[in-house]
Amino acid sequence: MPRILGITGNIACGKTAVGQMLLEMGAERYIDADAVVHGFYLAGQPIAVQVAQAFGQQVLAPDGSVDRKALGEIVFLDAGAMRRLESIVHPAVSQAIASELATVSSAGIVIIDAVKLLEGGSGAFCQSKWMVVCTQDQELARLMARNHLSRDEASARLRAQAPVEPRLSLVDEVIDNGGSLQETRRQVVAAFERFLKHFPA
Repeated sequence: MPRILGITGNIACGKTAVGQMLLEMGAERYIDADAVVHGFYLAGQPIAVQVAQAFGQQVLAPDGSVDRKALGEIVFLDAGAMRRLESIVHPAVSQAIASELATVSSAGIVIIDAVKLLEGGSGAFCQSKWMVVCTQDQELARLMARNHLSRDEASARLRAQAPVEPRLSLVDEVIDNGGSLQETRRQVVAAFERFLKHFPA
């Protein structure tokens, strides 16, 4: 098995930016759990069919793919609906990640980027888990800009997430992405050096 480093953190906190830095530092593969889910939501995919059965045809776009915005309007306002969605999606994500890990050389380093790394099954693959954090105001502004959401829509998504503080004790490194990219990179370099020291090739 390759060495596996998991990155988590709330939506729009900067996980992708940290992942890209790690690729530049020598990581071999970057697995984005959200991108895996995007693939599951394409028209005709078994997960897309299951999601439509669970939440109704209104969550499908005209082409038969899952309309993430329509689905989000349901699950981000209803914790029970979110748990139902996760029970459909999480096992499939873990299986897809396991299949991809099997294709990586044993000497390689793989980055798994997942919002639900600690709650889903993908965290079990990781030798080290990192959490990326920033202020809630920064998350809100970034989410509104990135996903073209209103303040109310973005706030609903942030409220639906687990609080950061109780999860800090479950990770090995905390990366504060609230400042400049240079400050974030400095933290990532130091944390990656610690990872390589603990898990040499």
